[in-house]
Amino acid sequence: MTVEPNAAIQGGPSLANLEPIAARIHADFAARNAARDKALGQARELTRHCSLATRAVHRGDFPAADAVLAAAWQLVQSLECDLAPFPDLYYTGYVQDALKEYAEARTVRALVRAEPLPEPEALHVPYAAYLNGLAEAIGELRRFLLDSLRRGDDDHCEDVLAAMDEIYTVLVTMDFPDALTSNLRRSTDVARSIIEKTRGDLTYALQQRALQASLRDFERRISAEPRA
Repeated sequence: MTVEPNAAIQGGPSLANLEPIAARIHADFAARNAARDKALGQARELTRHCSLATRAVHRGDFPAADAVLAAAWQLVQSLECDLAPFPDLYYTGYVQDALKEYAEARTVRALVRAEPLPEPEALHVPYAAYLNGLAEAIGELRRFLLDSLRRGDDDHCEDVLAAMDEIYTVLVTMDFPDALTSNLRRSTDVARSIIEKTRGDLTYALQQRALQASLRDFERRISAEPRA
């Protein structure tokens, strides 16, 4: 049987549907680009709010911290809603980093106030971002502990250090690939070094306070003894 050359091609290739295909792709890219640009701005604003909230917590200005965190919560919800059609954009680095900052700010506020730890589902923060937020909260808790020591407020320092230890103990159990945990192992290693340094600083400060108290007590007893 003889086959005619190019017998399968009858009338040449048809590109009648190319323009509709290109139009759909163009519309999708335009929508994604608009969503990306909006999300970038929201993520930057969310990060800024979280920084301001944490700063207010360290000042002890909790009404200000709560007001900023309320605005941050609105941004968290907006990101979740706006990017629902584009999950690949929602899980990009800049969005997840901003959500990590939100988890960190809420965690620091709760632990400084001796309140229950906020849960990831309540915060609408994915697990990896939440865990990395916990890890970075350890650095802010160190700052709070050292500020308390400088003020002479030793009452809760041991509790804060215990909370830091407990968070670290949980973090080291998350032994999963970095692709799942967003490089949690690195954040956990940094947290460990912060905790050890903080433990040393606290131990030294408390020993100095105890020594000073003993010297003052000795001086009082010497002063109270009758002179010959």
